[in-house]
Amino acid sequence: MKPTTLAITLGDAAGIGPEIIAKAFRQDPELMRACFVAGDIQTMRRAALQVAEGQLALPVLQIDNPQEALLAPPHCIPVLQIGDALGCVAMGQVDAHAGEFAGRCVAWAADAALRGEIAALVTAPLHKEALSAAGAPYDSFPGHTELLQARAARACGVPVSEMPVRMMLANEALRTVLVSIHVSLRDALDAVTFGNVLETLRITRAALRDVLGREPRIAVAGLNPHAGEGGLFGREEIETISPAVAAARAEGADVHGPIAPDTVFMRARHSDDHPGEFDVVVAMYHDQGLIPVKYMGVEQGVNVTLGLPLVRTSPDHGTAFDIAGRGIASAESLVEAVRMAKRLVKSD
Repeated sequence: MKPTTLAITLGDAAGIGPEIIAKAFRQDPELMRACFVAGDIQTMRRAALQVAEGQLALPVLQIDNPQEALLAPPHCIPVLQIGDALGCVAMGQVDAHAGEFAGRCVAWAADAALRGEIAALVTAPLHKEALSAAGAPYDSFPGHTELLQARAARACGVPVSEMPVRMMLANEALRTVLVSIHVSLRDALDAVTFGNVLETLRITRAALRDVLGREPRIAVAGLNPHAGEGGLFGREEIETISPAVAAARAEGADVHGPIAPDTVFMRARHSDDHPGEFDVVVAMYHDQGLIPVKYMGVEQGVNVTLGLPLVRTSPDHGTAFDIAGRGIASAESLVEAVRMAKRLVKSD
């Protein structure tokens, strides 16, 4: 039988992760059915109090395995304790213990998904500096994506290089997939190779074909201003990106570009009175793709990792240390991430 439960990892306990999880269970109990928190009991009890808003805090129910989440009564938060208790951490401060615990929860959930014990995982935000401060093995991963990639590669018995993954950011208006993720801008430019662009197009096509049930319309952003203007502002479009687009088309992909990056996102943007020309934009580097998506609605944005043998989504924001512990953070992006994960599980 296919697993039906969905794990939500705790995130960094010094940030807003626990409180937005508690808020999601309070705001949309029907959506959160069959979900549980892979985290820490006491941290989630504190978070439930932080978001109670003068009402009774939702009870936190300790479970011993993922399947017990299906038996949890309504209006409670099932929590599976991951290893030893975390203990109290100061809100809004980088803490190596919080970083280690956040990494521990992600590793556990990834392994559970790979073993077929859960249907999907949604990861609450972690803090990259705290993850690095946690030491080995977590200090070798810039973020969630690379950690999940490593766990999946190990489970499949292949090198990490043979488990290519890509980040997709999506909201109701726009989807974008990134050729490179958490690297410096200088290194991101070096990552714009024929092989990386073509691999991104292949991963994007396969993932969205499953979601949409049809061939996705893919736009490819240029790297340089005006997509190079025929070589006047750079030759990457001519020598690297266009050949990759042509190769993807030869494989049957409905792909267009390279298109000037200052217009392609507007052309792809979808609204009720303006259907987008494309289903997704492949962006050449992190900020090129993420700035327009976040500008169009960070609270509704969802991060989806493509290319993994598991379903993983995440809210499209960070730990927000500046407001952590005050109970005012919006849970909308987390709610959308849960909704997206359930949709992806059904499309498998």
